[in-house]
Amino acid sequence: FAVNYRAMDKTQIIAALGLLAEIARREGRVIDIAIYGGAAIILAWGFRVSTMDVDAVCMDTKANPFLRKAVAEVAEAQGLEADWLNDAVKGFIHGKQDLRELPLFSKAENPGLRVFVPSAEYMLAMKSMAMRLEPHSTDADDIESLLDTLGIDHVDAALDIVSKYYPDNLIAPKVRFGLEEIIARRHEKKAAQPE
Repeated sequence: FAVNYRAMDKTQIIAALGLLAEIARREGRVIDIAIYGGAAIILAWGFRVSTMDVDAVCMDTKANPFLRKAVAEVAEAQGLEADWLNDAVKGFIHGKQDLRELPLFSKAENPGLRVFVPSAEYMLAMKSMAMRLEPHSTDADDIESLLDTLGIDHVDAALDIVSKYYPDNLIAPKVRFGLEEIIARRHEKKAAQPE
Protein backbone atom coordinates (compact mmCIF):
# COMPACT_ATOMS: atom_id res chain seq x y z
CA PHE A 1 0.00 0.00 0.00
CA ALA A 2 1.27 3.46 -0.85
CA VAL A 3 1.23 5.96 1.99
CA ASN A 4 0.26 9.47 0.98
CA TYR A 5 2.35 11.63 3.26
CA ARG A 6 1.63 15.33 3.31
CA ALA A 7 4.71 17.53 3.17
CA MET A 8 5.28 19.94 6.05
CA ASP A 9 6.62 23.47 5.52
CA LYS A 10 8.33 25.73 8.07
CA THR A 11 5.06 27.18 9.36
CA GLN A 12 3.57 23.71 9.90
CA ILE A 13 6.72 22.40 11.58
CA ILE A 14 6.86 25.36 13.97
CA ALA A 15 3.11 25.04 14.71
CA ALA A 16 3.49 21.32 15.49
CA LEU A 17 6.54 21.92 17.68
CA GLY A 18 4.72 24.83 19.35
CA LEU A 19 1.82 22.58 20.31
CA LEU A 20 4.32 19.98 21.55
CA ALA A 21 5.89 22.70 23.72
CA GLU A 22 2.42 23.65 25.04
CA ILE A 23 1.64 20.04 25.97
CA ALA A 24 4.99 19.71 27.77
CA ARG A 25 4.40 23.02 29.60
CA ARG A 26 0.94 21.86 30.65
CA GLU A 27 2.59 18.79 32.23
CA GLY A 28 5.34 20.87 33.87
CA ARG A 29 8.05 19.43 31.66
CA VAL A 30 10.84 20.74 29.46
CA ILE A 31 11.73 18.32 26.67
CA ASP A 32 15.02 18.62 24.77
CA ILE A 33 14.95 17.29 21.22
CA ALA A 34 17.57 17.28 18.50
CA ILE A 35 16.12 17.69 15.02
CA TYR A 36 17.94 16.45 11.93
CA GLY A 37 17.40 16.05 8.19
CA GLY A 38 15.03 18.15 6.13
CA ALA A 39 13.31 19.75 9.11
CA ALA A 40 16.65 20.95 10.54
CA ILE A 41 17.60 22.33 7.13
CA ILE A 42 14.28 24.19 6.89
CA LEU A 43 14.55 25.62 10.41
CA ALA A 44 18.29 26.46 10.47
CA TRP A 45 19.22 27.37 6.88
CA GLY A 46 16.02 27.64 4.88
CA PHE A 47 17.25 26.24 1.57
CA ARG A 48 14.50 23.64 1.58
CA VAL A 49 10.82 24.48 1.80
CA SER A 50 9.25 21.21 2.91
CA THR A 51 9.87 17.78 4.38
CA MET A 52 7.75 14.67 4.83
CA ASP A 53 8.47 14.35 8.55
CA VAL A 54 10.58 15.68 11.39
CA ASP A 55 13.57 13.46 12.17
CA ALA A 56 14.21 13.96 15.87
CA VAL A 57 15.71 12.29 18.91
CA CYS A 58 14.68 13.02 22.48
CA MET A 59 17.86 13.87 24.38
CA ASP A 60 16.47 12.38 27.60
CA THR A 61 15.36 8.83 26.83
CA LYS A 62 13.29 8.71 30.05
CA ALA A 63 10.99 11.30 28.47
CA ASN A 64 10.28 9.08 25.40
CA PRO A 65 6.95 7.62 26.67
CA PHE A 66 5.63 11.13 27.40
CA LEU A 67 6.93 12.40 24.04
CA ARG A 68 5.25 9.57 22.11
CA LYS A 69 1.87 10.43 23.66
CA ALA A 70 2.38 14.15 23.04
CA VAL A 71 3.37 13.52 19.40
CA ALA A 72 0.17 11.50 18.92
CA GLU A 73 -1.86 14.34 20.46
CA VAL A 74 -0.25 16.86 18.07
CA ALA A 75 -0.88 14.55 15.08
CA GLU A 76 -4.55 14.26 15.95
CA ALA A 77 -4.99 17.99 16.67
CA GLN A 78 -3.23 19.14 13.50
CA GLY A 79 -4.16 16.38 11.07
CA LEU A 80 -0.59 15.13 10.69
CA GLU A 81 0.70 11.63 10.05
CA ALA A 82 1.06 9.61 13.27
CA ASP A 83 4.86 9.54 12.81
CA TRP A 84 5.26 13.20 11.85
CA LEU A 85 8.03 13.30 14.46
CA ASN A 86 10.08 10.11 14.49
CA ASP A 87 13.46 8.83 15.57
CA ALA A 88 14.38 6.74 12.51
CA VAL A 89 17.44 8.99 12.13
CA LYS A 90 19.08 7.33 15.17
CA GLY A 91 21.06 4.99 12.91
CA PHE A 92 23.02 7.94 11.46
CA ILE A 93 23.86 9.71 14.70
CA HIS A 94 27.39 9.30 15.94
CA GLY A 95 28.85 10.12 19.32
CA LYS A 96 30.74 13.18 18.07
CA GLN A 97 27.63 15.30 17.56
CA ASP A 98 27.84 19.06 17.15
CA LEU A 99 24.47 20.58 18.08
CA ARG A 100 23.23 24.15 18.49
CA GLU A 101 20.05 25.33 20.20
CA LEU A 102 17.48 27.06 18.01
CA PRO A 103 15.79 29.77 20.07
CA LEU A 104 12.26 28.83 18.96
CA PHE A 105 10.66 28.52 22.41
CA SER A 106 13.56 29.14 24.80
CA LYS A 107 12.67 32.80 25.42
CA ALA A 108 9.62 31.71 27.42
CA GLU A 109 10.03 31.37 31.19
CA ASN A 110 8.95 27.73 30.86
CA PRO A 111 9.69 26.80 27.23
CA GLY A 112 8.25 23.27 27.37
CA LEU A 113 10.49 22.33 24.47
CA ARG A 114 14.08 23.12 23.59
CA VAL A 115 15.08 22.40 20.01
CA PHE A 116 18.63 21.62 18.91
CA VAL A 117 19.94 21.20 15.36
CA PRO A 118 23.31 20.06 13.99
CA SER A 119 25.96 22.51 12.87
CA ALA A 120 26.25 22.81 9.09
CA GLU A 121 29.39 20.63 9.22
CA TYR A 122 27.71 17.86 11.19
CA MET A 123 24.63 18.00 8.95
CA LEU A 124 26.88 17.64 5.91
CA ALA A 125 28.56 14.62 7.50
CA MET A 126 25.20 13.01 8.37
CA LYS A 127 23.69 13.70 4.94
CA SER A 128 26.82 12.30 3.26
CA MET A 129 26.68 9.12 5.34
CA ALA A 130 22.95 8.62 4.65
CA MET A 131 23.21 9.69 1.00
CA ARG A 132 20.64 8.35 -1.43
CA LEU A 133 21.14 9.37 -5.04
CA GLU A 134 17.81 8.09 -6.38
CA PRO A 135 15.84 10.60 -8.49
CA HIS A 136 13.18 11.19 -5.79
CA SER A 137 15.73 11.79 -3.01
CA THR A 138 16.63 15.34 -1.90
CA ASP A 139 19.96 14.24 -0.37
CA ALA A 140 22.14 15.40 -3.30
CA ASP A 141 20.49 18.85 -3.38
CA ASP A 142 20.78 19.16 0.41
CA ILE A 143 24.45 18.18 0.30
CA GLU A 144 25.11 20.64 -2.52
CA SER A 145 23.47 23.46 -0.53
CA LEU A 146 25.43 22.53 2.60
CA LEU A 147 28.66 22.54 0.57
CA ASP A 148 27.72 26.05 -0.64
CA THR A 149 26.93 27.15 2.93
CA LEU A 150 30.33 25.90 4.08
CA GLY A 151 32.22 27.16 1.00
CA ILE A 152 33.55 23.70 0.15
CA ASP A 153 34.65 23.04 -3.44
CA HIS A 154 36.81 19.92 -3.13
CA VAL A 155 36.00 16.31 -2.31
CA ASP A 156 38.89 15.96 0.15
CA ALA A 157 37.66 18.96 2.17
CA ALA A 158 34.15 17.43 2.31
CA LEU A 159 35.55 14.03 3.33
CA ASP A 160 37.67 15.69 6.04
CA ILE A 161 34.44 16.98 7.57
CA VAL A 162 32.77 13.56 7.34
CA SER A 163 35.76 11.89 9.02
CA LYS A 164 35.71 14.54 11.77
CA TYR A 165 32.41 13.00 12.96
CA TYR A 166 32.53 9.37 11.75
CA PRO A 167 35.38 6.85 11.99
CA ASP A 168 37.03 6.11 8.63
CA ASN A 169 36.03 2.43 8.83
CA LEU A 170 32.34 3.47 8.74
CA ILE A 171 32.71 5.74 5.68
CA ALA A 172 31.67 3.60 2.70
CA PRO A 173 33.13 4.18 -0.78
CA LYS A 174 29.68 5.38 -1.92
CA VAL A 175 30.19 8.48 0.27
CA ARG A 176 33.31 9.50 -1.67
CA PHE A 177 31.73 8.65 -5.04
CA GLY A 178 28.54 10.52 -4.18
CA LEU A 179 30.44 13.60 -3.02
CA GLU A 180 32.61 13.48 -6.17
CA GLU A 181 29.47 13.40 -8.31
CA ILE A 182 27.79 16.26 -6.43
CA ILE A 183 30.91 18.44 -6.46
CA ALA A 184 31.49 17.75 -10.18
CA ARG A 185 27.87 18.82 -10.82
CA ARG A 186 28.48 22.04 -8.84
CA HIS A 187 31.60 22.81 -10.92
CA GLU A 188 29.64 22.23 -14.14
CA LYS A 189 26.88 24.61 -12.98
CA LYS A 190 29.41 27.29 -12.08
CA ALA A 191 31.21 26.90 -15.42
CA ALA A 192 27.89 27.26 -17.28
CA GLN A 193 27.02 30.53 -15.52
CA PRO A 194 27.70 33.68 -17.51
CA GLU A 195 30.59 35.80 -16.22
